Amino acid sequence: MADNKAAATVQMPHHVILEDRRALTVSGVSDVDSFDELTVIIYTDMGELTVKGEGLHINRLNIETGELTLEGMIQSLTYTDVQSRSGGFFGRLFK
Repeated sequence: MADNKAAATVQMPHHVILEDRRALTVSGVSDVDSFDELTVIIYTDMGELTVKGEGLHINRLNIETGELTLEGMIQSLTYTDVQSRSGGFFGRLFK
């Protein structure tokens, strides 16, 4: 049991590759909080990454390997510090 917990806390390598502001590849992804055509919020080991743009869509998401690819017109990438995600959607809704 202790080995499983230790493996879960190991950080994955984190890379961000932006190609021509149209294609984004992110590694080290642990979860996707929300997404629509204008904003994608991604949880990584290095903090919360917010991608803003137009016509955004996720092509591939693999939580096991921690890789995400998305396409669209990317206008900004913003990191915020890792925050506690306790409570999920309803916890944020009823703050």
